[in-house]
Amino acid sequence: MESNFVDYVKILCRSGKGGRGSMHLRHVKYNPNGGPDGGDGGKGGSIILRGNHNYWTLLHLKYERHIFAEHGGNGGKDKCHGTDGKDVYIDVPCGTVVYDADTGKYVCDVTYDGQEIVLLKGGRGGLGNFQFRSATNQAPRYAQPGEPMQEMTVILELKLLADVGLVGFPNAGKSTLLSALSNARPKIANYPFTTMEPSLGIVGYRDQKSFVMADIPGIIEGAAEGKGLGLRFLRHIERNSLLLFMVPGDTDDIKHEYEILLDELRRFNPDMLTKHRVLAVTKCDLLDDELIDMLRETLPDDLPVVFISAVANMGLDTLKDVLWTELNAESNKLAAALTEDTLVHRDKDMTRFADELADEGEDGDIEYIDDADIEDIDDIEDYEDFEYEEE
Repeated sequence: MESNFVDYVKILCRSGKGGRGSMHLRHVKYNPNGGPDGGDGGKGGSIILRGNHNYWTLLHLKYERHIFAEHGGNGGKDKCHGTDGKDVYIDVPCGTVVYDADTGKYVCDVTYDGQEIVLLKGGRGGLGNFQFRSATNQAPRYAQPGEPMQEMTVILELKLLADVGLVGFPNAGKSTLLSALSNARPKIANYPFTTMEPSLGIVGYRDQKSFVMADIPGIIEGAAEGKGLGLRFLRHIERNSLLLFMVPGDTDDIKHEYEILLDELRRFNPDMLTKHRVLAVTKCDLLDDELIDMLRETLPDDLPVVFISAVANMGLDTLKDVLWTELNAESNKLAAALTEDTLVHRDKDMTRFADELADEGEDGDIEYIDDADIEDIDDIEDYEDFEYEEE
């Protein structure tokens, strides 16, 4: 059964070209030399991205491979203005990042509901010959062509917005914890890679407070190089303000597994190491108090450590207290504010692009459609080229 969670699409976008201005001289009864009356061309439609909190995946865009805006209408006689092309709005979930599919360059980022970003601006309409009349040129026989359209193939990539991100190896108990702390119901089973897509859950806290927790598929050693499912989903914890590392209590060396996870994040994106971290030792219902005390001495002392068991409801209140304290720490708030103001997006690594598309079940090829309505302005008589000044 194909999943409805789609966090990666590739689309060909094209704005509308501006309509050409009209070159027309008024000739009517009793007024044979009425002068120029050619109208201006209409503006071409733009492609606009809009954040919409009602969407949580890019599923609605998966099969919409071409998005074209309307062209502006041509000007007419009697100073008739051409119709403006309609803008096309692309609704995307909050947390969507846009890249140029040809170069991998970062384009823009949609982070909040209602945010609008002009991805491709429609061409301005050309001026009709009525606009060029003057005392010394009372019958201009030229007009402007409309500005050309813009075209770009873009990659839309969703990065989930959550407060706490769960990081751990397969079967570390991440999905079990999420189901115990929230109303989310991710798939849970006793084999690796049970979780095949990210899950979000709202964790309730004291006094009607809450925070959002994100569960991603398990990370294995080498995930930053594309092994397992880590490369595809590691981006979903890039925006989290706090990372909760989860290592089972029956692991031979808990500290070593934590360092492996930390190294994978470092190799994927070094900026993720600046986030606050908490270590949760899971499945502690299998351990006695003496063994837990022995393990405490071997664990890292540079981050909070909590011993929990989601099945036995052990230590979950303590974990929520620690998470809430770390989320609201002044240092974490300051880091989050600085990140929002100085957020730097890396360009996309196009060497892995084909592999990522293969994971999505796509070949990455988009058929380019020629616009049959495009006219060659070289064939239009009495037109001259004009340089548009940028607004």
